[in-house]
Amino acid sequence: MEQVRVRFAPSPTGPLHIGGVRTALYNYLFAKKNGGTFILRIEDTDQVRFVEGAEEYIMESLEWCGIVVDEGIREGGNYGPYRQSDRKAIYKQYADILINKGDAYYAFDTPEKLESLRGESEKAGKTFVYNAEVREKLINSVSLKETEWREKLDKGEPYVIRYKMPFNEDIHFDDIIRGHIVVNTGTLDDKVLIKSDGMPTYHLAFIVDDHLMEISHVIRGEEWLPSLPLHIILYRSFGWDPPHFAHLPLLLKPDGKGKLSKRDGDKMGFPVFPLFWPYGETAKGYREDGYYPEAFINMLALLGWNPGTEHEIFSMDELISTFSIDRVGKSGSRFDPEKAKWFNHQYLQKKTNNQLALEFREFLRAHGYQDDIVKLEALVGLVKERVSFVKDIWEQTDFFFKTPESYDQEVVKKHWKEDSAVILTELRSLLENMVDFSAADTESVIKAWIEKNSYNTGAIMNAFRLVIVGALRGPHIFDIISWIGKDETLKRIDKGVSLLSK
Repeated sequence: MEQVRVRFAPSPTGPLHIGGVRTALYNYLFAKKNGGTFILRIEDTDQVRFVEGAEEYIMESLEWCGIVVDEGIREGGNYGPYRQSDRKAIYKQYADILINKGDAYYAFDTPEKLESLRGESEKAGKTFVYNAEVREKLINSVSLKETEWREKLDKGEPYVIRYKMPFNEDIHFDDIIRGHIVVNTGTLDDKVLIKSDGMPTYHLAFIVDDHLMEISHVIRGEEWLPSLPLHIILYRSFGWDPPHFAHLPLLLKPDGKGKLSKRDGDKMGFPVFPLFWPYGETAKGYREDGYYPEAFINMLALLGWNPGTEHEIFSMDELISTFSIDRVGKSGSRFDPEKAKWFNHQYLQKKTNNQLALEFREFLRAHGYQDDIVKLEALVGLVKERVSFVKDIWEQTDFFFKTPESYDQEVVKKHWKEDSAVILTELRSLLENMVDFSAADTESVIKAWIEKNSYNTGAIMNAFRLVIVGALRGPHIFDIISWIGKDETLKRIDKGVSLLSK
């Protein structure tokens, strides 16, 4: 197999969508599986939409995800620069090659003129297309005499450089995912290659860069599929062999109807970006929402790629060894926010109690509490199966740290009986006299006491949990009282009996 060199080439126009992260991931997995090179190239040719901070955000996102860049702005390499604005001088010479071959031309039409033509076409129920049918009626180096268009250049009149699309020719090409495709050039327009500000458009810049950087495979989103015929024919114009192309399916909304967007995340309460976006209209991120990067990557990998088995949990190394671009589907993949949580839950369960305790301790401090790490290890061990995120441990354990201030009135109405206070006072005496306050011993003693007195187990345990927790929630009640200790247990019984008896 040829030397594999792939690139992820995002534009720094805002936060990196998780669809973009998946594109980067598939490129990375393909490169590593085949002993190749993964390149990060920043495509900042759209200076109008450039957003300060976006470039750094992209690099930090990939770093958090564990996607290691081999060549790039920070890493360097033999094919730089890796930022397109730093390569600006390169592109014009390649546009000139196309002009000299007659495959491109200068166009002097003003934006106002083009907008007017679009309006006229719209009124006539048509769509204006700058192509072989109209180019000779407009102001360009095809319709003008050479002396005329050269005079315009000499005067410094604004211009763009457009590709001269052949008329009525079938373009044949292959896509690794989509198969063989045929498109007639009659459906295509004369795309701009060099804009009036001298910057190249994506269509020219990426082809030149991919050729000079010896890119072997272009793995990108399906939104670029309609442009593929132009790209194939541009390679032909330059006399270069094109790379292998693979166009990935879309990430779809949870209901499967349309492309996943930030608005969907805002509406349903889940992130669509890997990290918190701090600029302008801020947006939440998976990292800040408490996702582990391994879980996030595992989830993304399976949105479009099928390993061919029922296996769902993959480390990065396992993804690399298993991944095959041939098993990426054509159809869009529906994003399921609950499945994303499920993945994080699986990875959280793999953590040791010590790892989780160290993470939870930071959340605990934010609530104004702290405790011995050994006790916290025991605590997270009691509740970790109930949570998907470390931050959720607080919601499952807040009553371990603070005495209930109120009691669930539905539970009170249903489970606090006339004799509850008397029986809990008796239970209090039993607990007060115990020396060993371990969960096993308290459970054994209390169960024996209930059996001896023929008490209703459910009635007593519900009332007991109510005064200790404030509601019918939490892990095993004997684990709770063992953790909070005898003194706190007795204090909570006293408080509960006093308040609930009134």
